Amino acid sequence: MGITVTKDSIDLGIVVRDIDAALAFYRDTLGLEAVGDNAMPGGHMHRLMCGTSMIKLVLLEKTPEASAPPGGIPGASGYRYWTISVDDCATAEAACREGGYRVVIPPRELRPGTTICMVEDPDGNWVEFLQTA
Repeated sequence: MGITVTKDSIDLGIVVRDIDAALAFYRDTLGLEAVGDNAMPGGHMHRLMCGTSMIKLVLLEKTPEASAPPGGIPGASGYRYWTISVDDCATAEAACREGGYRVVIPPRELRPGTTICMVEDPDGNWVEFLQTA
């Protein structure tokens, strides 16, 4: 049976501890387009576009006690990283390094024509950049 998907991309919600730091990373360093923000029950949401996917940065009125376990992919099970397709991983890595963000995996070719690199956002979430020939 299954579901009927009505959009060719996903929306991703990221609960953040410091909205200014999150916006500096996602909007200013990565260049995601800010398309709006609004109050929501218990907090405030900033919406950014990554291609046709919407990234929703959520700052709650009450900071959650728990945070995601550190360590990226090998740190725990569950959602551990997400991927942005780019035309040049080296440029993405350089922008993140210049912004002071931790590069956890420098650009490397996984297989012929496919290069990745991974960085850590201000909350410790891993973002993968994927370049294909």
